[in-house]
Amino acid sequence: MSEWNTNHSVAGTAAALQSLAKRARTMSSTSESSSSSFKDAFGNYANYLNNLNEKRERVVKASRDITMNSKKVIFQVHRISKDNRDEVLDKAEKDLAAVTEQYMLKLVKELQGTDFWKLRRAYSPGVQEYVEAATFCKFCRTGTLLNLDEINATLLPLSEPSVEPLQINVLDYLLGLADLTGEMMRLAIGRISDGELEYAKKICQFVRDIYRELTLIVPYMDDSSDMKTKMDTMLQSVVKIENGFTASFNCVVVAACYGVHVRGSEYTPLLGSSEPSSFLLRVSDVEL
Repeated sequence: MSEWNTNHSVAGTAAALQSLAKRARTMSSTSESSSSSFKDAFGNYANYLNNLNEKRERVVKASRDITMNSKKVIFQVHRISKDNRDEVLDKAEKDLAAVTEQYMLKLVKELQGTDFWKLRRAYSPGVQEYVEAATFCKFCRTGTLLNLDEINATLLPLSEPSVEPLQINVLDYLLGLADLTGEMMRLAIGRISDGELEYAKKICQFVRDIYRELTLIVPYMDDSSDMKTKMDTMLQSVVKIENGFTASFNCVVVAACYGVHVRGSEYTPLLGSSEPSSFLLRVSDVEL
């Protein structure tokens, strides 16, 4: 009986050891499988982030190219005068079309069919400058504002029909519009110096309208930190245009007074005459 108990105990111990060994092998296999799946998952994450960073670098480069060439369009428009208006605008519109077909096309190809909102900070500066150039050309040609739907309509043919097209969002459009007022201020000052006061008044009213409308919108914008800064600059642009009109008026007044003084001094009364020395003001001396 004692021998049987001993054999039974040995057999039970051996079975238990085999069970433990089997469980250990199973746990080891499961652990290796789990470790392999984690490596695969994190490898996929790493590849995704690497590809996203590379795409971001390409998008930043495309945005810089758009910014640089859009500025050239703006500089071209500033060459406008009452004598070369059509010639300058034709050249500027041709350059703007080249920016669209070459540099905006590169940006569209990089972003179409992806979650392009993730890379907005990378391409936003270029898009804002493009909006500024496009709206500047439009105003100088027609005196009206180029709206967001019209800009996006020009970009639509650049995208493939089978993927989601890149569309400029409202925030980037409004930020570009805010920058436009600075260029309008420079244009107005130039027109005042050339004597085109009526055109400058039209520009001034246009800038005032933009500032008034954006003043109503900005408080309700979620991401408005950049816009609030540009609103201060926009107000300064309005003031500079108005000061330009004031300075122009003062110059006219000074020139008129100077003319009165000079012409009055040129008048010499006849000998023995009691007429005043100024035939304009009927006073003996003109003091300014």
